[in-house]
Amino acid sequence: MSLTLASELLHKGLWYPTILGVLVVVAAIGLFCGSIYLLLGTNLGARLGFLVAFTGLMGFMVILTLLWCTTASPINTLRGRIPKWEVKQVVTDLDTAKIAAVRDIQKQQYHVKATNPEAANVKAAVDAVLVPKEDTPTEPLGPHDNDFAIPEFSDVTKYLISDTYEIGGSSPQFWKGQFTHDPEYAVAKFCEVAAAPEDRPSVLPPLPAECAPGGKAGFVVLSRNLGSLRVPPFVAFAMASILFVLGLLMLHWRERDEMEQKAQAERPAPSPARVPAKV
Repeated sequence: MSLTLASELLHKGLWYPTILGVLVVVAAIGLFCGSIYLLLGTNLGARLGFLVAFTGLMGFMVILTLLWCTTASPINTLRGRIPKWEVKQVVTDLDTAKIAAVRDIQKQQYHVKATNPEAANVKAAVDAVLVPKEDTPTEPLGPHDNDFAIPEFSDVTKYLISDTYEIGGSSPQFWKGQFTHDPEYAVAKFCEVAAAPEDRPSVLPPLPAECAPGGKAGFVVLSRNLGSLRVPPFVAFAMASILFVLGLLMLHWRERDEMEQKAQAERPAPSPARVPAKV
């Protein structure tokens, strides 16, 4: 306890919420499982009560994890990484892009223009890398945080994303033997915003943003990371299913052994063979 209190002085938040949260979870599991086992153990015996409580818990986990796997938006459940766009390269000419699939993406613009929701997701990923990040006492900068940042873009109003293209991707159908997705890429065309005319009266509404002639311009190449949103709940579902089946098998084997022992106890003992008397 003294070590814990000493650690609390060095690491604020170690006791609350870290250690306190772990203790609450352990106590909740102990009360939830322990109370049921206590009731079953007093009526069925320690071993059979444990088997019934364990199998019931695994059956509950199977239903719970199945709901996790099928929930449309498992925000507050066990989940993996959320799909997102990842910036791969910032270039001034698409011919120099490392990903060959995006080099001629502008020539297919009538077929690969990104939809509004997806274009918004791409812009959010671009905003996160083009604007230079600053070091703060609570969040120090990493060595690659400003790899794609452009110093002239101090905020998101300094540049304009004029076009967003999207190419690739697929919807695999498992019943047709398709188990993997095709790579999906996006390209965002950006340019530096022209400064507003100084002689424009301030009472007029601002003009729409336009690209500055000779300003910074280029393309941001992104790749879609599909994440692993359903992997952790599926793994939990598989493990709970295996343990649930093992629990059912152990109950079945125990019942069968008890029936055999009961039948053997009720079976009449064999009488000794008669030996013919000698004449």
